[in-house]
Amino acid sequence: MNLTTSIIGVVAYLVLAPLAGGLLAGIDRKISARMQGRFGPPVLQPFYDFFKLMEKEPITVNKVQDFYVMCFLIFIIITGCFFFAGGDLLLIIFTLTLASIFLVVAAFSSNSPYAQIGAERELLQMMAYEPMVLITAVGFYVINGSFNIADIVSAPVMAIKFLPGIFLGFVFILTIKLRKSPFDLSMSHHAHQELVKGLTTEFSGKTMAMIEIAHWYENIFLLGFVYLFFDYAAGWSPILAVLVCLVTYFIEILIDNSYARMKWQIAINSSWIVAITLGFVNLLVLYFMSF
Repeated sequence: MNLTTSIIGVVAYLVLAPLAGGLLAGIDRKISARMQGRFGPPVLQPFYDFFKLMEKEPITVNKVQDFYVMCFLIFIIITGCFFFAGGDLLLIIFTLTLASIFLVVAAFSSNSPYAQIGAERELLQMMAYEPMVLITAVGFYVINGSFNIADIVSAPVMAIKFLPGIFLGFVFILTIKLRKSPFDLSMSHHAHQELVKGLTTEFSGKTMAMIEIAHWYENIFLLGFVYLFFDYAAGWSPILAVLVCLVTYFIEILIDNSYARMKWQIAINSSWIVAITLGFVNLLVLYFMSF
């Protein structure tokens, strides 16, 4: 991946990711409504909501809150830029973690009990999915000898052939990262009675709009991880990889509408069990195959 390709990847991410992310959010709401026997909002409703939030009067608890949310958005964008520029996978993961921490600190700074409970649960969710994300990075390194995205997508063989267990494990924790039920613990799409809006209870107006667009950027970046498992040196592989990303997102929507929310203890335990059984076993198989 040369400099020109990296620049094109970064520009495409900056421009197209919020559009694709908002469109996926609209499709998500439409499909969810149909699964629940409702007509549902227009597919473009997330964009209408975003512009409506931008027009609202800014009401914040303190100025520090806005600063942390801005840092969250900036670091999410930086993470995606590193990814689509073909950067180092470990650096990308650490930058993503830092972005999530900024959002947690923003919620803590509001002093709202609902936001603080949501922030605590967000930290628990990070403990649940981070091990599997790191195992995914290690898996790519084992089969490619490099953490660079550029080297992974130019490999002669599709990564899924060597990392089926790690792929299934990553799709499992993707449910947590996309904030889908049964692991929607911190922002509360399904627990209004106990958390109101959880992590985002005290956010409104432009601040909430920044969080929404950050999530659109983040969702496209996360689907980029799924893309890596299926893209390689063959010319047709990007088409297959994009189709798999769309199917994966549809499966996440299906899971979201099919399962009740679980306790946070189950989220952590199940994620670690999956990381050990699927992730580590896959790495052990690769280790013995190398002899």
